[in-house]
Amino acid sequence: MTTPYAEVIGDPIAHSKSPLIHLFWLETLGIAGDYRAERVNANDLGRFFAARAGDPDWRGCNVTVPLKVAALDHVPDPGGVRGSIGAANTVFRDESGNLAATNTDAAGFLSPIADLDLAGAPVTVIGAGGAARAVLFALSKVGVGRVTLLNRTPLKGAALLAGFGLKGDALSLEARLRPDTALLVNTSALGMAGQPPLTLDLAPLPEDAIVYDIVYAPLETQLLAAARARGLDTVDGLEMLIGQAALAFELFFAAAPPRERDDDLRALLLA
Repeated sequence: MTTPYAEVIGDPIAHSKSPLIHLFWLETLGIAGDYRAERVNANDLGRFFAARAGDPDWRGCNVTVPLKVAALDHVPDPGGVRGSIGAANTVFRDESGNLAATNTDAAGFLSPIADLDLAGAPVTVIGAGGAARAVLFALSKVGVGRVTLLNRTPLKGAALLAGFGLKGDALSLEARLRPDTALLVNTSALGMAGQPPLTLDLAPLPEDAIVYDIVYAPLETQLLAAARARGLDTVDGLEMLIGQAALAFELFFAAAPPRERDDDLRALLLA
């Protein structure tokens, strides 16, 4: 008897907590299935998807750094992800069994801040990669105000802002934070284990600003520690990770994950 499975791909991939999440849900629901982590180089993406497409047990994969944009070059895009977000974080089999790319990052990002009224609010976003595309897409849908995008290459940031129809400024990482920032989001890999640190002076932020770091390894990033030291509200990377994973899980295994067990899942991930 064969076992259906899904996986997460990226380079590096050893830090990924996605297997813990999906395996927890599979076990909780009593579903016979597996979820693995596979290191895939960008140059091998075409061969990887060709091989998995021929494996009837393969249900799909989550896609992480640095493959989110490149994945769209190798997988059909029936939902028009390339023209909207411009990056894919999930590949699954559609009802006909064909591979299809989608993105659950945008909804996963908004999930923990869904109760906030961000209409017209000034936002600062750090980074201009695949995750930034999903975050900017989500922010454009809730009607935020001016967006300040900080990136090593401001020109790339300016192109992203224009692409999502957002008004604002693209500046270098060394730029001073705007004192009216309502939400600060780090979408870059800075601060992740094995990556350079993200060092920002949070002093200009107002007392009611929220700091959101999508990095989850380590969970207590330097950015979040600095924000908490200032007494600011924070959102950690596990919130978005679990949110986007829940949507992908349904695509892979045709079952809703047991979100009522989120506290147990977080405890597992933090152990």
